Amino acid sequence: MEWLSSLGDAAVSPANPLKDTRTVNPDGTVNAGGITTMSGYTIVEVDSMDAALTIAKACPFLEVGGSLEVSELMKMPS
Repeated sequence: MEWLSSLGDAAVSPANPLKDTRTVNPDGTVNAGGITTMSGYTIVEVDSMDAALTIAKACPFLEVGGSLEVSELMKMPS
């Protein structure tokens, strides 16, 4: 929580846990679980991917052997 607090206003949607993930396949079948082992997400608003990576590298989850994926959100046309 200290790490999240240190992000200040950059953390626009912090610590969103995921639960009961299902995967929908191209043929319409549904499987329990996900393709990745993602357990949650945080949305940060920064000026660049480098800034987002710097934030991710400071996450204490890495200290316990976890890994993080960093992606840019795409704005969809209205």
